Amino acid sequence: MQERDLRALIEEVREGKLPRRSFIQRMVGLGLTAPMASMMLMHEGIAQTQASIPYKPTKRGGGGTLKVLYWQAAVHLNPHYAGGTKDQDASRVFYEPLAGWDTEGNMLLKLAAEVPTRANGGLAADGRSVTWKLKRGVKWHDGRDFTADDVVFTAAYAGDPAASMTTIGTYRDIKVVKLDSHTVRVEFPRPTPFWGEAFTGAVGPILPKHVFEPFMGAKSRDNPANLKPVGTGPYKIVDFKPGDILRAEAFKDYHIPNQPFFDALEIKGGGDATSAARAVLQTAEYDLAWNLAVEDEILKRLEGAGKGRMEFYAGSDIEFVMLNVTDPWNEVDGERGSIKSKHPAFSDKAVREAMSLLVDRKGIGEFIYGRGAVVTSNFLNNPPRFRSGNTSFEFNIDKANQVLEAAGWKKGSDGIRAKGNVKLKFVYQTSVSGPRQKCQAIIKDACTKAGIELELKSVVASVFFGSDAANPDTYQKFWADMQMFTTTMTQPDPQFFMEQFTSEQASQKANKWSSRNLVRWSNKEYDDTFKAAQVELDPVKRAALFIKMNDLVVGDKHVIPLFARPRPYGIVNKLKPALSAWDSATGSLSYWYRDA
Repeated sequence: MQERDLRALIEEVREGKLPRRSFIQRMVGLGLTAPMASMMLMHEGIAQTQASIPYKPTKRGGGGTLKVLYWQAAVHLNPHYAGGTKDQDASRVFYEPLAGWDTEGNMLLKLAAEVPTRANGGLAADGRSVTWKLKRGVKWHDGRDFTADDVVFTAAYAGDPAASMTTIGTYRDIKVVKLDSHTVRVEFPRPTPFWGEAFTGAVGPILPKHVFEPFMGAKSRDNPANLKPVGTGPYKIVDFKPGDILRAEAFKDYHIPNQPFFDALEIKGGGDATSAARAVLQTAEYDLAWNLAVEDEILKRLEGAGKGRMEFYAGSDIEFVMLNVTDPWNEVDGERGSIKSKHPAFSDKAVREAMSLLVDRKGIGEFIYGRGAVVTSNFLNNPPRFRSGNTSFEFNIDKANQVLEAAGWKKGSDGIRAKGNVKLKFVYQTSVSGPRQKCQAIIKDACTKAGIELELKSVVASVFFGSDAANPDTYQKFWADMQMFTTTMTQPDPQFFMEQFTSEQASQKANKWSSRNLVRWSNKEYDDTFKAAQVELDPVKRAALFIKMNDLVVGDKHVIPLFARPRPYGIVNKLKPALSAWDSATGSLSYWYRDA
């Protein structure tokens, strides 16, 4: 469809001449998904009414205890410096944003009273502000009232550079104005197409001003509330043992009637994914297991017990390998992996090209992950209109040898290639996980045949994905040559997701290794393209900018995509969870129930 024709259709929807549903059906016929057509209209200020989630219970409580397994255990409960999914999800049990996202990419109201639109005056025509009306009668777990002051405070708290929050990119440049006790206006420094980033989804939980204000800036890590939250969510904290178990009870003053269904919640952490799968699918000891990165053959066998099922939610989560831009072994100004350094081997693009050729994506996807993998050459894979058609992948050991030979990397008597005093010997790290260790072994075998030696390193997940600034083995420090993990896209728009490769997001000592550019890649063209996408209001042009970003980062080969990962959950037969590929797993926890 030509751009002018698309614009004409959008204007017909805005003027009421074309029903919203008809527009979405037209877009689906052209190859878009319904969520993406809906998001296209949202960017135009034509938002949907509140999304709804099916829910049967007619009274609060009575459901007993909900038992959930996270084989990566949470270590803190502050959503704004949660570096990993496990901490984001645990925090979201207690803290709520103004809105979340359902599995179709529609906005699901939480602490907001209505979805902002042009029609209700919520969205400015110039894209420079959004006005949120807040829900009244909401209580914090300590009995205090939730008001606009808490929203204004949260933006200031998360946007403070001294606090080094993971969400700083969302809040640093916005201004939040209190209009009355339950209305705020978010003002942007420029036209902003994705106005729904701040205060929504995984990056949006609101914090109580009266609890967090005494611990602003550099003192933020010292707040007792980081381990004992005071939120507005459906469950109140009972007990939390970092790295082990979280217990909570239903909040009797929760603001949604008849919710939550369960009287208590237990989230057990640690162990491994296979044991977690067994505890749900085979023994039904637990109700739900998160992120079952388990060989599909094993999952199917466990499902055969008839006590549980696997469900996969397709979003844009991606398993990938990073090749370090910096030198992780030598210090510059007292810092390993300094952005002032260069990796001795991976600074040569020929080495990176060879590494990409030595990854058997298809074999890994088919024989290890099965239903849990969609093999890809793109980092950004969904929504579909943001997916590049310009990239490709190839597994070719002979070609990798040719590339290295032509670049002057010669095999020595030990069979390992070298140039000057630099050998192609790398430490390749990931978390402890059966499929990941098999994936490492497959890549190591191919590399050996090309004259590259890999030392495989597996770090316990609680450490690898932890936030301990003193631990050298966290993935945020990335003090290895290569590392592999999955990164999640927590909203149906790629802006926050793709920000992780901007130069200003480089993870380093100065920001306590809390920023999101872990590979420490820097590219001016990428930075300029990202800035252009932040202000591009035309949805077609904006999609093209994100495709360009994907092509730049993938084309430079410091990032090697393996496969897109539909989120895999093991669920006991009678449990009815409300899950989404575009939000935290616990984002709609109050809607979960169990059939009789």
